[in-house]
Order: sequence, then C-alpha cells, then structure tokens
Amino acid sequence: MNYKDYLSITPEIEEALKEGKPIVALESTILSHGMPYPENREFAGKVEEIIRSKGAIPATTAIIGGKLKVGLSEDELELMCRAENIAKASRRDVPVYLVTGQTAATTVATTMLIADMAGIRVFATGGIGGVHRGAQETMDISADLQEFANTKVCVVSAGCKSILDIGLTLEYLETFGVPVLGYQTSEFPAFYTRTSGFGVDHEAKDAAEVAQILKTKWDLGLKGGVVVANPIPEEYSMDHKVIDKAIDQAIEMAKEKGIRGKGTTPFLLATIKDITGGDSLASNLQLAYNNARVAAEIAIEFAKL
Repeated sequence: MNYKDYLSITPEIEEALKEGKPIVALESTILSHGMPYPENREFAGKVEEIIRSKGAIPATTAIIGGKLKVGLSEDELELMCRAENIAKASRRDVPVYLVTGQTAATTVATTMLIADMAGIRVFATGGIGGVHRGAQETMDISADLQEFANTKVCVVSAGCKSILDIGLTLEYLETFGVPVLGYQTSEFPAFYTRTSGFGVDHEAKDAAEVAQILKTKWDLGLKGGVVVANPIPEEYSMDHKVIDKAIDQAIEMAKEKGIRGKGTTPFLLATIKDITGGDSLASNLQLAYNNARVAAEIAIEFAKL
C-alpha cells in the first residue's frame, strides 16, 4: 500500500485534479470544534458556495471510516457539524485514527498534509496556529508551523489569533524559510483585527502575484508552504482594546482551570465568544468567508500557470 490507498477523493475533485482545475482545501476543525450547531452547518455551506461562485471547487477534509476524506458529502458535512464523538486530528494522530476508525476533524496541519497528498496547493482557513504565549516554559508550539516548513501548500488566513505570541510565531516561520505574504497589506493581521504591529515579508498586490510566487518557490525545489495573511474586512474588524482584554481574561481562566495542549484554543475561543457577547464569532465567520474568496482567486490564477 502507499499513501494514496488511504485517500478517499470525491469523483468531482478527482476529475478536477486530473484536469488541473482550481481547488481550495478546507479544514473541518472549525466546524466540529470552532462553532456551535447549526451555525457551523450554515457556515460550511456558505464557504463552499463562495468558492464555487468564484469558479473554484471546495474540498473539505476530514478523517472518516479509516480514510482521509478529500471533499465531503452532505451527510458527512452534517456528521462533522453535529460533532458527536469527533476527535481533533493533528499530524501525530493521523495513523492512530486511520487504524482505530475514529472520526476526526482536521486541523490546519492535517488539512495541509491531506491536501498535499491529493495534489491540492491552496487552502483557506480562519487563522493559523503558532507559538503560544509563555512557550519559553511550556513549549506549546502549534504543529501547524512545522507543516508550513515542510508541506507544499499555500495557506490563506487572517494571520494568527492574538491569543498567541505573534512576534515569536513570525520568528519561527522566518527560521524555517516560510514566506509570509500580506494580501494587499504590509502589516501582519491579528485575526479579529487588521493590525498587529508586526510586518510581513512582502505585500502581494493581487492573486496573480501570489500564484507566481508559489510557482517560483516550488519550481526552485524549495520545500514547504507559503502563508498568505489576508486581513479581516474593515467593517468586521473588532476594537483592539475590547478583544485584547477578552483574550487576557480567557488566558487567565485557562491557566486557573489547568487547560493545556489540544484543548487550549477551543477553550479560549469559546470563552472569548462569551466575554464579547458573540461579537468574536461574527467576526470569525466574516474573516473566514473573506479568506475563502481570496483563496479561490489564488487557486484560479495558480491553475493558469
């Protein structure tokens, strides 16, 4: 057997891969662990609709029935959104869940892994993982960062959440040679807000320029992916002071409860949502829609090359 025996690709995506059509990979952790039902089900449908309306094909990933799924049926999307006994799969979990048959939602790292196996080069998510605050003591660093260093996928996100140490996250990406492109911005966005106080490696003027950079990087045989930082639309950006205060409160609560590892981000996001009266979830939805639009445009330009 080789890795392709573990892939289950829908006929539509299989055909699109053969014909070189634009495809955008999507994660499922945002569905199973990031939003309540039925809002997550509406969100899943809307994201796929946005990608199709641009002229690309959505490929939501998951681990179901001992297979790495590339593209989900309506029933499978419903399963992931209802989130009953759905694990959260990072790279290290993949072989275990394939053998045990555990249904699992894919993180950024696992979605990149599956997309690369299938030959999909563009992926839209909400925000990337990174170096957690206090990582000097805890060593809490997302597996996403090593995936960027090694896996040939372009990830479009609204930067990273300011629950992380943004400066150390960018230093880590620089060390491992991962280009961080600002999409029509010179500043790295901080998920809920358009600014973070940190710069990007290059401000890309449009999707065509991003596609050219991807092609050139991989033509040169340089391993790893590219981060495209796409700021949340201005009208949905949250007030810095409000969101920073909510994040600090949530981090303190996580410490008090002894929450660490995989459970940290879902706990923090849920707590921040409660503290902000749901405003953070509304922003989360809009930035993810915006990332889907930009990722579809990049996938279309990349397919032309």
